Amino acid sequence: MQLHELTAITPIDGRYRAKIRDLSRYFSEYALIKYRVEVEIEYFIALCQLPLPQLSGIEFAKISELREVYSGFNLNDAARIKEIEKTTNHDVKAVEYFIKEKFDELRLSKYKEFIHFGLTSQDINNTATPALLKSAFDNSYYPMIEKVVSALYEHIAAWEQIPMLARTH
Repeated sequence: MQLHELTAITPIDGRYRAKIRDLSRYFSEYALIKYRVEVEIEYFIALCQLPLPQLSGIEFAKISELREVYSGFNLNDAARIKEIEKTTNHDVKAVEYFIKEKFDELRLSKYKEFIHFGLTSQDINNTATPALLKSAFDNSYYPMIEKVVSALYEHIAAWEQIPMLARTH
């Protein structure tokens, strides 16, 4: 069944969808998958910077190519991960296998056993979720609050000489 305001699970994705469309970049399955990919890749990069002797052969240029995996992440990538998940029956494992495919494409195959090295799925989820929340606050919530506060200050200036009755008790 296609998403429609009458078929949505909540009114947020139904009749209010137009008002919150921007938030799907942070609060959707796609977003969670994207942030999981970012966490996995940044963890791998951190392992390279320790340095681990087994990862000492990685060229600096490959680091930027790895970051492009998540910075250029798209719906096709997310769909590929969901396809892998049908086999693994495990969401984070599917992300790991997706990244291994990307390592093959980037000619980093000999390093792919260090993807997810020493991590649990909870490590990935417990890092990805706060990261997406921070992005949502920084890019959506705080700018909106700044607009509201700015509008309030405009009203303060316009209404500062207008007396207002109020009950004090």
